[in-house]
Amino acid sequence: MTSLYRLLPSVDSILAYVSTEKTYGDLPRAFIRDLVNDFLEVCREEIRAGAVRDEQDLDPSRLKSRLEAYLKVQTRPHFRRVINATGVVIHTNLGRSILNKKAAQAVWESCLGYSNLEFSLDTGKRGSRYSHVEELLCRITGAEAGLVVNNNASAVLIILDTLAKGKEVVVSRGQLVEIGGSFRIPEVMAKSGAILKEVGATNRTHLKDYQAAINEQTGALLKVHTSNYRIIGFHKEVSLKELVVLGEKYGLPVIEDMGSGNFFDFAAHGYHFMVEPTVQQVVKDGVSVVSFSGDKLLGGPQAGIIVGKKEFIDQIKKNPMNRAIRIDKMTLAALESTLRFYLDPLVAMKEVPTLRMITMKAEEIKKEAHKLRSRIKRNLGQEVKLSILPAQSRVGGGAFPEQDLPTWLVGIKVMSLTCDQLKEKFLRTDPPLIGRIEDDFFCLDPRTISSDEYSLVCDVLKQALK
Repeated sequence: MTSLYRLLPSVDSILAYVSTEKTYGDLPRAFIRDLVNDFLEVCREEIRAGAVRDEQDLDPSRLKSRLEAYLKVQTRPHFRRVINATGVVIHTNLGRSILNKKAAQAVWESCLGYSNLEFSLDTGKRGSRYSHVEELLCRITGAEAGLVVNNNASAVLIILDTLAKGKEVVVSRGQLVEIGGSFRIPEVMAKSGAILKEVGATNRTHLKDYQAAINEQTGALLKVHTSNYRIIGFHKEVSLKELVVLGEKYGLPVIEDMGSGNFFDFAAHGYHFMVEPTVQQVVKDGVSVVSFSGDKLLGGPQAGIIVGKKEFIDQIKKNPMNRAIRIDKMTLAALESTLRFYLDPLVAMKEVPTLRMITMKAEEIKKEAHKLRSRIKRNLGQEVKLSILPAQSRVGGGAFPEQDLPTWLVGIKVMSLTCDQLKEKFLRTDPPLIGRIEDDFFCLDPRTISSDEYSLVCDVLKQALK
């Protein structure tokens, strides 16, 4: 055993070798030294455990290969790109919506140099960061004014803090939703300083319930769009139009939290089975303020978008909390680029990846499934068994919770591996591939894989089967 230890190279000799590799040239030497020490400790542990007994196992060429693999794993970013083959379009765990290439380029350019983030090119003086997107938001939605913060939970928080702090906010019991990460509307409301006044029953709330709850302590009426679940059967809720009339009668602002906000009228474009209110409809119904996410159905970056009547938006803009939750230049760049597509809904359907994937027809996906299957077959031959399977995709992101999207999957089976083993191997490839298991196949859904990624999928399969 002592002789085996002596065969291990010194730290300095390994560092001398690593310094000649361009891959690691820009990494701090102290960081690389720590990794080399860790690698050598792994080798020593293998000797102590008896996993290494032969001098050939410590041959320099073998150690070099192992060292390179170790450094590759240890030096790659923790936050990385993955291939989403699950068929869930707005996948909360995989980064929600992906950006259009032009939006991504806008982010890149915003980072490469200085920008007019808060500088008016018309006056040469200080400007507002919100001016870059407010006019677009108003033009698309029909609202009088707009504001953007870092996410929709923040949007709800600042709205309530501004318009109803210390006052009661009336909301239907059936709309007290829980969003991702176990955050609940009542908890967000409590943090804002507003006082929850729930009315009605879980499945049925009437206009008279809201009216009976209004008193001198009432600050606002709140409607929460239950985009992440549905109540069916014996059910009733009060429409936004009815709430607006009630609010006007008592001089109260009406707030709507749309959650996964939407600019695209799916039903009007032939997708009659996908009924979801649009922000434009909500604004037209006379809501005082409405908030929604930027990275769900909208298909842009993470953001909390607030639009509505100018008198209320102006108050929200002046809230000191606004500075703590404001968006940065990268978000602004991506959001402006994404919003421009919505000036023409048909252009948005083609250019915004989220909309394009949601609206893909099953026949189109079946063609893509056959293309992907053929590509894999050419690259891996007899190593895998492939099949085309009918299935369902999901919109995800809390939108259209009851709506399945017909799709076709490429099923993969490797005789020497179970589906679970194959799944584990794909988690360790570069990039990782995330799919799903159905009918004893590991499945890839072309709905959420771009054709540009087909070659990557083949590379990943080769890595997994090594």
